[in-house]
Amino acid sequence: MASLSTKVKLYCTANSKTADFGSQGNVSLQDDSDGKGPYIASWSVDGLTKPTDAQLAAHDTAGDTEETNNTVKSTRKAAYGEIGDQLDMLYKDMLASKGDSTGDWFKHIKAVKDANPKS
Repeated sequence: MASLSTKVKLYCTANSKTADFGSQGNVSLQDDSDGKGPYIASWSVDGLTKPTDAQLAAHDTAGDTEETNNTVKSTRKAAYGEIGDQLDMLYKDMLASKGDSTGDWFKHIKAVKDANPKS
């Protein structure tokens, strides 16, 4: 199940608004550690009413996908390596006339993407 913050972000985006969870933001979430989980403690998104539980639940599947894809992106980012190393790999591929799918850079990136597919 997607986190409350992800569902709130998706609800706002679907309504052409932005959720800001910062200290001076327009949405505040709270968890009282009472076993009931987090809830919206304050809501001041201009021009958009606070979502109902049903409206948030409608974004659960999309939220799961977004959270999974965010994990994949983070994993990929780490596996890709430093951008300087990638550029060096590309440079060496260009020198060897391997600026296509036969180059080491392409093979490396493809291996990372294949090992970490998005939903």
